[in-house]
This record gives sequence, C-alpha cells and structure tokens, in this order.
Amino acid sequence: MTGSFGVKSVAPASLATTLSWFEEIILMEANEKESIAQLTRQYGGEWGINHTSRLLHIIEEIGEGLPYDKDIVWMAAHLHDWGAYAPWQKEGVDHAVRSVEVAGDFLADRGYPEPFIQAVLDCIRTHHQGDPNRRIEAVLLSDADSVDFLGVVGILREFSKNPKEMRKAYNAVLKRKASVPANICLEKSRQLGASRIKEMERVLSIFLEETYQQF
Repeated sequence: MTGSFGVKSVAPASLATTLSWFEEIILMEANEKESIAQLTRQYGGEWGINHTSRLLHIIEEIGEGLPYDKDIVWMAAHLHDWGAYAPWQKEGVDHAVRSVEVAGDFLADRGYPEPFIQAVLDCIRTHHQGDPNRRIEAVLLSDADSVDFLGVVGILREFSKNPKEMRKAYNAVLKRKASVPANICLEKSRQLGASRIKEMERVLSIFLEETYQQF
C-alpha cells in the first residue's frame, strides 16, 4: 500500500493495531513533507521556500470550493522551481523544462506512484502558462505563480533584483503588471490579481512622486 506521498506500508494485522498503524503513516508522511521542504530551502534559499509558502496560501484562497488534490498541489509547489536553482539549472534550458526533469527523477527515486508523478509534472511543466484547459491543480499553481508577481510583493521582487538600477526595476514592474494578468485563468484569481494591480499603481504613484521621476 502507498500513502498520498508515496510512503509504502504494510496493512495492519488486526483491528487492535489499526490506530498505531495510521499514526505511523501520518508521521511518515509528515517527515517526508518536512524533508522535501528542507530540500526546497536548501536549493532555493529563503526565497525558494517563502515563494512556495506564498503560493500555497494563494492556492488555498483561490481554490476555495474547488475539488483539487492538495497533495499534488503541495508537491508541485515545492518542486516547480528546482530547475532554476544552482544545483540543477542548465544554461539555455527553460527552468520549467529543467524542473520537470529534476522532479521526475526525484519522485521516481523516492517511490512515488506514476499517476501521482505525472500529475505533479503536468503542474510544473505549465506553471508559466495561462491555458485553462488543464487539470485544476495545474491551473491553481500557474494562477498563484502569476498572482505572486503582482502587488507590493511583485514590485519588491523586481527592485530587490536591481537595487541600484531603479529604472530597470521600474520598467520590469510595468512589464509584469501589463503581461501577467493574461495568464490568469480563474475568476477568483483575476479578482485577486486586479486588487493587487491597484495596489501596485498606488505604490508606483508614490514612488514617482518621491523620486521626482529621477531614478
């Protein structure tokens, strides 16, 4: 028998051992989650694990009332950027493509069932795409990833990458603000994105005022 996270187990011999058996499975799955989260932190640093945590919070909000597999979403959120991190990235290879390669090998090596692996890889492969004709878990991940480029967080993401090149960062923010909404599929995601865009416009207006547009 295999649990949601691929943890293999043996069925209990009697009803008397059922409770302890389930407790053991829950503990094994919790340990597996913690191990994978630590790897995401190791490969992606604080940025990687915090980005993942934000995605899961966004997905919880936009996915309310929708039937989706939380295990698939959790795993895809943690592995979706591994191909962009130093241990795995390849020059000239899109990080989503590389993440699919790395995640596929990783999950297979850890004994996850093939249907689960393929579902996770589908999410990772399309996490920068806006096609609504995908499994719901993939749509949730890509919508959340898009939303995380918007709002004050979206502004700070660009300025943190270009702290001494404010014009470059400002232009990157404008480009994101204009292009990202087209990749958002779900109505709740669009509403959240629209709210964040208004906040971006407010903050950018203050930025222009305080810099006298000299940056």
